[in-house]
Amino acid sequence: MAQGPSPHPPPPPPPDSDKTQKTSDIIGTLRPTKLFKLSKPDTYVTSLDFDDEGLLLIAACSDSSLQLYSAQDGTHRKTLLSQKYGCHLARFSHHSESVIYASTKVDDTLRYLSTHDNSYIRYFKGHSGAVTDLALSPRDDTFLSCSADNTVRLWNLKSQYAQARLNLATPYLAAYDPSATVIAVASASTSSILLYDVRNYDKPPFATFDMRQYDPPPAAGGMNIPEWTKLEFSNDGKSLLVTTNHVQGHLLLDAFNGELKAHLPRPYQPTWGILRSAPSITPSKSPLGQGDTSFSPDGRYVVGSSGADRDAVVWDTQGRVSKEGERKVIRPMCSLPCDRGKGAITLWNHRYNMMATADTEVIMWLPDEHVGMKPL
Repeated sequence: MAQGPSPHPPPPPPPDSDKTQKTSDIIGTLRPTKLFKLSKPDTYVTSLDFDDEGLLLIAACSDSSLQLYSAQDGTHRKTLLSQKYGCHLARFSHHSESVIYASTKVDDTLRYLSTHDNSYIRYFKGHSGAVTDLALSPRDDTFLSCSADNTVRLWNLKSQYAQARLNLATPYLAAYDPSATVIAVASASTSSILLYDVRNYDKPPFATFDMRQYDPPPAAGGMNIPEWTKLEFSNDGKSLLVTTNHVQGHLLLDAFNGELKAHLPRPYQPTWGILRSAPSITPSKSPLGQGDTSFSPDGRYVVGSSGADRDAVVWDTQGRVSKEGERKVIRPMCSLPCDRGKGAITLWNHRYNMMATADTEVIMWLPDEHVGMKPL
């Protein structure tokens, strides 16, 4: 077993000009700048993650490989294989040369891998169902795992044993708030979001947001299970975003009281050829995924897929809220054209003004000073 990733000095950061531009100045000018094809046309990216410094990007793929890219110079670094166990939800630890990820074959063990020499540092065993989400604490080496076995487990990278366990109905998504003092857990079957104090994880939630009033109408004669695909706090801690596959759009919530600030509808009706199924939908209609939206680092904008074509779209959470029937709605402010691939997964680099999208390719986006904002 490896002792851990060997220390190497990080590469120099990207130019300061890319780092210090205001998001509001460049948000409408993001354009695809680099595309990376996968090994086979039928291989899908199932998750994306940037490291703490924003210099590396890792993609977990349906062919049981992890693809490592440099976000600094737009190059493919290496391929890491997990052929026996599969891989999904790859997340960097706070060290840029190690990741944790969920197995998709053999068992439901979480694996802690050194990307330096492709050796395992530790295994985290305990789940008896597919892992549906992983969330790392922004403060330390603790992390959460959600599973179809109806448990949420709290781990520390230094120990193979779970520190705590929550038994909940369908707790498929989780997120830490930016201060790492609050954990949000989304339960699809109960249409609720539960907030826990990290210091009192074994106590009942201090708040529960009832989301049933925002569920779409059930299909004729059927049950209505929310198709939630991602849970994310904004970096200012004021908003909580529930990414969905619903026509009504994503749910932008007040993170303190759970009130709906607005629906964020896509400009087109969602298409299954672009979106990935939610963990609550079994058997899955599509490859695994991790949601197709992402907050910008300033917490003001949400970027995501248009739902029908290859373009990405941007919502301004401080923009005009309109009343459409009984719903409060914020429509997308602009489109980000893309003719190279689909955006089934979207992730903003939290350190620099760039983002990545993926489906059967990985695409990096950067601001282009020669283009203007494309209104919808």
